[in-house]
Amino acid sequence: VQLQAFGGGLVQAGGSLRLSCAASGGMFIINTMGWYRQAPGKQRELVAGISSGDYANYADYVKGRFSIFKDNAKNTVYLQMNSLKPEDAAVYYCNADLFDYGVGRRTEYWGQGTQVTVSS
Repeated sequence: VQLQAFGGGLVQAGGSLRLSCAASGGMFIINTMGWYRQAPGKQRELVAGISSGDYANYADYVKGRFSIFKDNAKNTVYLQMNSLKPEDAAVYYCNADLFDYGVGRRTEYWGQGTQVTVSS
């Protein structure tokens, strides 16, 4: 199973970006998908997650600005980021917790990361 993320880039403060991440390869059932971010010199932190039942949770610092949603038919999770701030700049990683039939167990996968830069 691979996760491939798209959508990072450079945006001015107050602007918007949409990230997407698709899971592919093999047979699997997705439990949860989410987005984490890591800024230079900081630990990776959860931004938002969404369960198979569409329950979404957000870090306090993005509530009201970011929205996570998914397309089950495409095994894709999206992160709509609005009102971006310079402190949102980081490498964003998608994450999937899924049952991987290829390995016969629940497994966690990470995407390759996509850079988000916010200019002030």
